[in-house]
Amino acid sequence: MLLRCGRKHWYYSVSSDSLVKVFDDKIEFYNPGRLPDNITVEDLLTFSYKSVPRNKLIADFFKELGIIEKYGSGIKRIVSNCSEYGLPAPRFENISEGFMVTLFARTDSKIKSKVPDTVPDTVPDKVPDKVPEVINENQHKIMLLLSQNNRLSLSELAQIIGMSKRKMLDNVNVLKDK
Repeated sequence: MLLRCGRKHWYYSVSSDSLVKVFDDKIEFYNPGRLPDNITVEDLLTFSYKSVPRNKLIADFFKELGIIEKYGSGIKRIVSNCSEYGLPAPRFENISEGFMVTLFARTDSKIKSKVPDTVPDTVPDKVPDKVPEVINENQHKIMLLLSQNNRLSLSELAQIIGMSKRKMLDNVNVLKDK
């Protein structure tokens, strides 16, 4: 369907669907429909554009419902939130007949540097009442990392230690059993 608004043309039906692809290190959001001709990706990154909703009736309806704050604030919030949470800058691209936003996972080199190359020879000052069965070096590293940051995900642990997520899950399950 091609709608004409003055000299502008807007395509409201495209044979493509919106897509979200989740990877270990990123999430890609794809929507059919490119940026308007008068806005470039560089304009988005420098916030030097004026947002014009493609369908003002729908935009006004969403604004009244409180689903959106104001026109054109989304890109700035995405960039700001990535920065606030220590994430790499997002990537914005016109691709084929659509627009893609890629959000990248945080890479924590600080956590990586805390992983010892070998298991320490010394025993901690405080030994638990019940000493667990013998654990291997990777399991020891897992326990050490989780004692420093108990919010690490399986994927993050696997990446830091350098093993597959499946192997990480096996090691965590062994630790739970012990």
